[in-house]
Amino acid sequence: MKPALQLRLSQQLTLTPQLQQALRLLQLSTQDMHQEVARMLEENPMLEASEDFTSSAFTTETRTTSSDNSEKNSSPDEAPPPHDDDRETNDNFDNEPTDWSANGITRSDDDEDDTRFEQPALQNTLREHLHCQLTTSSLDNNDRQVVGWLIDALDENGYLAQSLEEIEALLPPELEITLDDLETALVQLQHLDMPGLGARHLGECLALQLKAMPEATQQRDLAIRLVSQHLDWLAAHDFTKIKRSLRCTDDELRTAQHLITGLNPKPGTEFGQTVADFVVPDIVVEKVKNKWRARLNIEAMPKLRVNQIYAGILQQRDDKNSSQLSTQLQEARWLIKNLQQRFDTILRVAQAIVERQVDFLEHGEISMRPLVLREIADELGMHESTISRSTTQKFMLTPRGIYEFKHFFGSGLSTESGGTCSSTAIRELIKQLVSEEDTKKPLTDSRMSEILAQQGIVVARRTIAKYRDALRILPVNLRKSL
Repeated sequence: MKPALQLRLSQQLTLTPQLQQALRLLQLSTQDMHQEVARMLEENPMLEASEDFTSSAFTTETRTTSSDNSEKNSSPDEAPPPHDDDRETNDNFDNEPTDWSANGITRSDDDEDDTRFEQPALQNTLREHLHCQLTTSSLDNNDRQVVGWLIDALDENGYLAQSLEEIEALLPPELEITLDDLETALVQLQHLDMPGLGARHLGECLALQLKAMPEATQQRDLAIRLVSQHLDWLAAHDFTKIKRSLRCTDDELRTAQHLITGLNPKPGTEFGQTVADFVVPDIVVEKVKNKWRARLNIEAMPKLRVNQIYAGILQQRDDKNSSQLSTQLQEARWLIKNLQQRFDTILRVAQAIVERQVDFLEHGEISMRPLVLREIADELGMHESTISRSTTQKFMLTPRGIYEFKHFFGSGLSTESGGTCSSTAIRELIKQLVSEEDTKKPLTDSRMSEILAQQGIVVARRTIAKYRDALRILPVNLRKSL
């Protein structure tokens, strides 16, 4: 065959670097977005923070806003907060206009509500704590060494992760440590500090804690026998077998069970606890003049601007290096503009959610209405993928708590009246039914389905079971009590 040339026409959609950055920023959580901004500040000399945004980005305080400062002038190259006169149209996110006039995000120093959460002091780890106790004990050096080996073999829950036989096999033979020595050291370890540490299984852990109680404690001995012999029966709530085996009455078993439920099955977790991550809400929801309004949380917004000194130097230069500086200047402006568009999009989506979930804000989750992404997308004239990005890892502070945007979305189930009921509301109804049930005769999934049907909500038994599992509510046989 002879070589030949062919001409083909095709269409291809290509995202500009600016739009790619805008979509990425919208997808990121607040923490990830601030990390991205911090990276850009390090790499781009044309970009600077108008204040220390890092310290304000991760504080949990929520400040109310005032319109007194809304007339402050800001640089056109400065990131949020903009004011009422700053309106622009951006090609990003389905060509939606940027309207900051309804935000009310300027801040007044004499109108603020600080709710800071102080970070607790770092705690010692479990092993550090036990080794410290070991150094102050009355044991001799040899015993301390053997007990120290057992401490190092504990897992994060305080249990002995290896058997004594395995530990003995790992020790150097020249030490001449026998299994009896390890058993003696284990007893010494279990009496070092907190009862329950150094146990080899759950029953032993609970028994050690019960034995540490005063002997006069009611039904202590019965509880020890129960966790040592019939812990599986107790977990299965098979009270008939327990009473027959231990020859005890309902009142005695109830008292022993109360003792056991007050114990700590993982005593080692109380040491070296890490500080839990906290959420910085992107949106604050408040009721203003009997209307629920969403506003941006100014503490979640980085304050950026173009470095005017470098920008002025660039205008005066005309050499080969100026091309790179011009690119960095353009990237800085892109970032500022895209951050403005990000927060504007999040605010508009939040306000649309608030307007549809007023009953939730007024009455709680039982009044949550069904909502899907398409409904918000159609109202705002955006693509559904944009709404999905705007609701992923974005959080809203309401008088009822902090919720991820996606919490307000859920499918609906039919009712006898022809309407729909949110799956979130059904979960709340299940929680209420379980909380009000007779624990001696708990409700089955079929019975809860019948009760909801009497209220006009048609829910299958398997759907009840699925929602109950999602709520981590035990099956009916495990919810039964004496």
